[in-house]
Amino acid sequence: MLHSPRAIGMAVQVELIAKDLTVGYDGEAIIDGFSSSFRGPGLVQVLGPNGSGKTTLLRALLGILRPFKGRILVNGEDVTGRPEKAGAFMGYVPQYFVPEQHYPMTAWELVMNSCLLHVRRWPRLGLGKRCRQLAKRALEVVDLAPEEWHKGFWELSGGQRQRVLIARALVHDPSILVMDEPLSAVDPQGRVELARYIGSLASSKLVIVTSHDPTLMLPHTDVIVLLNRSYYVIGRPDEVLTLEKLRKVYGEAALKVRECIHICDACR
Repeated sequence: MLHSPRAIGMAVQVELIAKDLTVGYDGEAIIDGFSSSFRGPGLVQVLGPNGSGKTTLLRALLGILRPFKGRILVNGEDVTGRPEKAGAFMGYVPQYFVPEQHYPMTAWELVMNSCLLHVRRWPRLGLGKRCRQLAKRALEVVDLAPEEWHKGFWELSGGQRQRVLIARALVHDPSILVMDEPLSAVDPQGRVELARYIGSLASSKLVIVTSHDPTLMLPHTDVIVLLNRSYYVIGRPDEVLTLEKLRKVYGEAALKVRECIHICDACR
């Protein structure tokens, strides 16, 4: 069982504002005119089919991708296109970490190096000892067995790798956690446990998660963002997850079967 996230930090009030974002690549807009305000602690699920702009939106919020227009503010501070500023508030769990499966790093080294990158202190005397303490705590919080810490990252199972990436994102105790399809590489039972843990993280942080299926995290979800490029709708799950709204995003892939609505969407 994954441990309580309160072992990392106490609940922090935070506000992330996106103002009239237009974002894309090579001059072509993927998202046009997106505006919203997300407040934490809480869980936000971003839903949409492949190519709808979910990852593009996350990259913009993280400061990795500078929007063509618009601004991103965290607690009033402008972090637009500035990952070094956004990173002070945010931790990131990517869907794909590295394409090369012979990446020469252990789980411990990934988490430890993330700490060293985030802690800006001078002089840096004693920093290694402090980061070792923080890395140990982060790996314990995600319940990765100590015998796995010094294995190569790609020697671990999909679920174990996700735990390492969450520990890597949590090691500097950010108030916002951004996760891109965190359940996609995990076996069915592992998804249940990980979804429950992500929900518990949202009791102390603002957690923004992209997903192809909202079901497992729905009991913990405060806000749903339905996104398909220039169309989006934001609200409580009961307001947003209606057949009419889902069909504007998924088309005929949104089905009503008796009294239940299903989204026929693949992760790949």
